[in-house]
Amino acid sequence: MADYLRRGFEEAEFEQRTARAQQIMREMHLDAMLFTTEPNVRYFTGFHTQFWHSPTRPWFVVVPAEGKPIAIIPEIGASGMAGTWIDNIITWPSPQPEDDGITLVAGVLNNTSSRFGRVGATLGIESYLRMPANNFNQLKGMVSRDFVDTSLAIHELRQIKSQAEIEKTREVCRITNAGFAKLPEYARAGMSEREICKQFRIDMLKEGADECPYIIAGSGPDGYDSIIMGPTDRVIDGGDILIIDTGAVRDGYFSDFDRNWAFGYASEQTKAAYRAVYESTTKGFEAARPGATTTDIYNAMWSVLEANGALGNDVGRLGHGLGMELTERPSNTATDNTALKPGMVMTLEPGMVYAPGKSMVHEENIVITEDGAEWLSERAEPELIIID
Repeated sequence: MADYLRRGFEEAEFEQRTARAQQIMREMHLDAMLFTTEPNVRYFTGFHTQFWHSPTRPWFVVVPAEGKPIAIIPEIGASGMAGTWIDNIITWPSPQPEDDGITLVAGVLNNTSSRFGRVGATLGIESYLRMPANNFNQLKGMVSRDFVDTSLAIHELRQIKSQAEIEKTREVCRITNAGFAKLPEYARAGMSEREICKQFRIDMLKEGADECPYIIAGSGPDGYDSIIMGPTDRVIDGGDILIIDTGAVRDGYFSDFDRNWAFGYASEQTKAAYRAVYESTTKGFEAARPGATTTDIYNAMWSVLEANGALGNDVGRLGHGLGMELTERPSNTATDNTALKPGMVMTLEPGMVYAPGKSMVHEENIVITEDGAEWLSERAEPELIIID
């Protein structure tokens, strides 16, 4: 694998990922697994390109029961895939709508050993097939195996991060913290959300981020009512509260946390809501240890919010997994009950509606260790920052 494509990973990293997938295949009685999405293709091959933004061409990787993954990809990606640890690369001149790789994929799957007559694919929860549904139906008719949903198994495989993956997340969290730390130096009433977020993005890029694909902003008089929209051209005024939630990327791994500020002043009610979500992250952190569950984290955080007068939580969960995607399984909910294991990278994201039309959300990033949890993001200030 070419050094400039390794991005800090040794070939052994991909060998171990493949071996773990093959163990799952033995347990699920599968002859092979088929992967079609960018995170899964990259996870098993190291193939990292921005070209996935083009929806024109499908990409396929087959992990057999034994041996290395097989790439069936458009010819345009051959040289890039050749720089990874993959050596069996099958190509075709895509786009070719009449047969965009389907016959080639069917041939690979039919040629794998047929011990169980079953092929795994990510068909279920929090997954999708990045290929036309008609093409997948055609593929099923051409392959002499049954297709089985492996989405949960692959989510669980990717939940446990290697030390190299954890260090990727630690670095992008450092970059994100550096961007947030500079914001009070330039953000002022009279600037728009968009202007503030533009400088914030520039600072993270200067600090080492490869891209900042997720930067939202919400603001309003003494509070905000949305954490998924913006930034907009709304101009910040005195007495406004601003939240910025960001997912920056370094070497293909995300950070995901937010910060809140008040401009000029904030009401005691809003300051109290900030203290509540801050304390909630403390309790969530204390609950995050091997043997506990995501529901234990949720209950620890929600009890603080409830005790501080939360009218509700319109987010639906209080944090989630994090890694090659901005949000990954599992979710911190009242019913998720996923067991926490060392190597899981998580977000703690308590949020509460504390007055009609006003929410307060706080988010940090952690990793589960053998002894408990470790902060990956540098914790926010315990009191709401007031920008004069």
